[in-house]
Amino acid sequence: MSSDVADQGSERAQPDHENTRQSKRLALKPLLTLKPLILSHKGALWGAIIALVVSAIAMLSVPLAVRRMIDNGFGGNDSTLINNYFLTIIAIGLVIAVASPARFYFVNWIGERVVADLRAKVFAQLAKLGPAYFDLNHSGEIMSRLTADTTQIKAVAGTALSQAARNAIMLIGALVMMFITSPNLSALVFLAIPIIVLPLVGFGRVVRRLSRQAQDTLGEASAYASENLGAYRTMQAYVNEKTVSDRFARAVERTFAAARRRMLARAALTFVAILLTVVSVTGVLWYGASEVVVGDMTGGRLGQFVLYALFAAGALAELSEVWGEMSQAAGAAERLSEMMATVPDIRSPEHPTPLPEPSIGTIAFENVSFAYPTRPAEMALDGVSFRANSGETLALVGASGAGKSTIFNLLLRFYDPNEGIVRVDGVNVRDADVAALRRQIALVPQDVALFADTVAENIRYGTPGATLSEVRRAATAAQADDFIRRLPDGYNTKLGERGTSLSGGQRQRIAIARAILKNAPILLLDEATSALDAESEGAVQRALEDLMKDRTSIVIAHRLATVQKADRILVMEKGRIVEAGTHVELVRRGGIYAHLAELQFGREAAE
Repeated sequence: MSSDVADQGSERAQPDHENTRQSKRLALKPLLTLKPLILSHKGALWGAIIALVVSAIAMLSVPLAVRRMIDNGFGGNDSTLINNYFLTIIAIGLVIAVASPARFYFVNWIGERVVADLRAKVFAQLAKLGPAYFDLNHSGEIMSRLTADTTQIKAVAGTALSQAARNAIMLIGALVMMFITSPNLSALVFLAIPIIVLPLVGFGRVVRRLSRQAQDTLGEASAYASENLGAYRTMQAYVNEKTVSDRFARAVERTFAAARRRMLARAALTFVAILLTVVSVTGVLWYGASEVVVGDMTGGRLGQFVLYALFAAGALAELSEVWGEMSQAAGAAERLSEMMATVPDIRSPEHPTPLPEPSIGTIAFENVSFAYPTRPAEMALDGVSFRANSGETLALVGASGAGKSTIFNLLLRFYDPNEGIVRVDGVNVRDADVAALRRQIALVPQDVALFADTVAENIRYGTPGATLSEVRRAATAAQADDFIRRLPDGYNTKLGERGTSLSGGQRQRIAIARAILKNAPILLLDEATSALDAESEGAVQRALEDLMKDRTSIVIAHRLATVQKADRILVMEKGRIVEAGTHVELVRRGGIYAHLAELQFGREAAE
């Protein structure tokens, strides 16, 4: 696979990312999207808050005990007083020992729970987005957001937010107690705070930007790997392993370079924070020591101030670490927010028009024109009009790219037409509930989608409540029961990814069984017998004929033998219907269909 494709995708995506970075200036604003998820678990949240506050208050009470012990205990000969102070410190330590692990449990529980909820929410959003979104976004990039980005957020949703809150409490509490202990020394500390905080804010913005770059490059590398591993047969058949591996190695190197820049920025952030903190605290303590020498302050009070200053410095240093981590996660949250904010192109109206019950099964295209979003200048359908009556079998014939599959896509409302109306049972599909519309349709695609689950679950995919006996009846009707019973575990046999352990004919018969089980009034067959041998094709064709009875069916076929019995055949060319009629009528007309029939059957057989 050419590396130009990945490079073009990267170049195409870059301007959008750059615009996003320029439009969002608040470093941690994307993390606000986690607020509803966190607040939904109030029990664990309150447990974490209580444990956090208790442990913080316990820590802040230690310097008070130390000051009294220095000023009162060491100045006399009462050992009982000293013992009491040490016992007090032990009691405080016991409180901290209980509160700290409780906080650890609750905050990590929240982190894991929020990420699980977020992943479910992201997947639900992806499931709602139509084919147009997936046409424009690489599947590997989407998976990177679903996995890597949500993992990046886990630490923030749990430990990082807890550490930020704890250190904020410690910082504020320590600063308040420092002011109570010595207003003069505290005034010097407050003057030093802006010198420390302002660089942190600036570096935080840099870290967030570099984090976004690292996540983007990781997404590109993941997308390239996913694409090639998904087509590993083609890759190996063309002996392209080394080229692909080298291309992926270069992508990984770009990811590492972006991560290294992010780590250097975080290291610089930590260096600046610690250096400024140490210099500021040392200067303040230098001044305090001179006050003790001249007798303006007791040793115990200075010791108390020192401890609170250390608490404040430690809290500030940890806040710088947490700020860097949260800035890094904000890049991932920003990417997820963009995806979650995407409005599906295809969605049900607020007040949908109900489809008739029971379904009539009529289909109508009224002067429909459509171009795919990826090829807006190329009309896939151009003024197409036709009607399929209830119980009628309609065949679509034409060269590849003529627009046959596009009719299926519009009928299932994967896309909306640019012009014209598509109707099912007389209702404009734009006005119908999307789920209700698709429940009326069973599809057997040419490229069968099977999943790494049991055979029974694959057949039951569109009808989750079906019993095993119903699954077997559908498989029998699709001529699939015999080969399924020969599998190691029969209907409980696990298929590999995409069902590659089965032959093409077996895969297609399972898809036909899936459609039979759905029992929908409208049936769409896209080359449903193309992968079958002659013997299986005859058996499945008979099963399909039984299935199509009393159902409106649209059949796409390149092999004209499969559509000769259709009530009507529509011949398509360049997005238009150029001929319509029965097999006999079209052969006698001597047009495009007659030419195709002569190529496939010979002149005498075609007639």
